[in-house]
Amino acid sequence: MNKKTGIMQGRLLPKYQGRYQAHPVGYWKDEFLIASKLGLDSIEFILDYNDVEENPLLTTNGLEDISKIEKISGVKVRSICADYFMEAPIHSNDVVIVDSSINILNRLIRNASLMNVKDIVVPCVDQSSLKNEKYKKNFINNIKTVVSIAEDANINISIESDLAPIPLANMIDSIGSKNLTVNYDIGNSAALGYNPVEEFRAYGDKISDLHIKDRLLGKGPVPLGEGSADILKVFELLSKNDYQGLIIFQAFRDDEGVEIFKDQLNWFLKNVKL
Repeated sequence: MNKKTGIMQGRLLPKYQGRYQAHPVGYWKDEFLIASKLGLDSIEFILDYNDVEENPLLTTNGLEDISKIEKISGVKVRSICADYFMEAPIHSNDVVIVDSSINILNRLIRNASLMNVKDIVVPCVDQSSLKNEKYKKNFINNIKTVVSIAEDANINISIESDLAPIPLANMIDSIGSKNLTVNYDIGNSAALGYNPVEEFRAYGDKISDLHIKDRLLGKGPVPLGEGSADILKVFELLSKNDYQGLIIFQAFRDDEGVEIFKDQLNWFLKNVKL
């Protein structure tokens, strides 16, 4: 099992514009040095909808800046959380939105390949949920135009979804690409009331990116160990599957970030065996 751990971008920094999760414009490089001191291996970079064209992931200078801070800190960008697609889903009924979003995803894949990124997480939750059958059909049809590019770049399109285990596995199987995988969010699954054993039975071999989070059933995030997530069981299942994918802390945060993360990291290291 992979023992390298990373963190969702921004979790070690003060909130950007009061937002719970966002690319911290202007001070994002600071987090690499903090992550290095905490012994973390990587940062899952965020592509926001807001000011997307200024995001370092989509500019030549930005890619150079990321490369420089990686070399200085030793902390890599191995994955991207493309929150952009929550606001502009590639399964929208608006053709203009779909065309623009597919173009953004293709550009992101090309640039990610230059960075040796392994996974691009595409969130299909909340306002971009696939529980509507029309949206699911749109997603299947539209993602098929992208997966060949991901395959050529050897990058996983890792789907974060609120679908139940079997419908999610069936949808991925229907697309038929080894590079279309699952982002498993421990907290989101717990909040939805899904059973980890059933989830791993359905798609355990398809998981390539893991978000460590805790949530109460039907409610929002709480510090690790205080919610409904059976984190120990999940890691037992990951171990049985010899999970080699990314392990990313997306744990509960406050306005400042770093100290509350340290508390949760200590809880994790005390309770979870990698």
